[in-house]
Amino acid sequence: METQIEIPPAIFNTIVNATKVAALTGAGVSAESGVPTFRGENGLWRNRRPEELASMEGFLDDPRLVWDWYDWRRTTIASLKPNDGHYALAEMETVYENFTLVTQNVDGIHALAGSRDPVEMHGNIWYVRCLKEGTVMENREAPLQRIPPLCPKCNTMVRPNIIWFGEELDTETIKRAGSAARESEVFFVIGTSSVVQPAASLAGLAQRNGAVVVEVNLERTPLTDSVDLFLEGPSGKILPDLLRRICRARGFDV
Repeated sequence: METQIEIPPAIFNTIVNATKVAALTGAGVSAESGVPTFRGENGLWRNRRPEELASMEGFLDDPRLVWDWYDWRRTTIASLKPNDGHYALAEMETVYENFTLVTQNVDGIHALAGSRDPVEMHGNIWYVRCLKEGTVMENREAPLQRIPPLCPKCNTMVRPNIIWFGEELDTETIKRAGSAARESEVFFVIGTSSVVQPAASLAGLAQRNGAVVVEVNLERTPLTDSVDLFLEGPSGKILPDLLRRICRARGFDV
């Protein structure tokens, strides 16, 4: 059964006929799969401040504590599956001629759903980086066999390949995300609080360059009053329904 979402005809026509589309996803998308949110009511761990668990200072002060937390997160995420919102976003890659998915999430679930090359602004929890050589490598152990884990090449401690507090985002990642927003005709903002920079600025960048901005969220955010369309509700229901409507309008099988 489809949700009854109302979309003004002019906006719907733009969504249907667009050739360049981008989407930004945040923690709300993964929360529907059971991923604990970082900022939510139950988002912290052992009453620790985020800065203790997600900063280089905290890591160097107590690497075992930080890795205990990441091991807990990885083990929790390992058993979870993509939800219908993840699958709908992956399907959009086949619907639109040019579709870019940008995510603030580090859980890797978009790739499990079939998204081929998501722009992961904050890194990926399933990759580690050697402190000595800077080598990035995949590590799918959950739970980890050794805490803290070591680089298999040089036996130096590794860190999660995540952007921590006080660290700058990868230049190429920012460039890809900015280009996707700037060139899009439709820009979706899904399940994000729209307060964490620089991701929070992407919708404005898209809108200033002529894009229709569509927000999908369980509740209003600081962005809501400025978007072209706000769809209130879970992305796992709204996105599949919207995708079916788009496909019908474009003459695709659904």
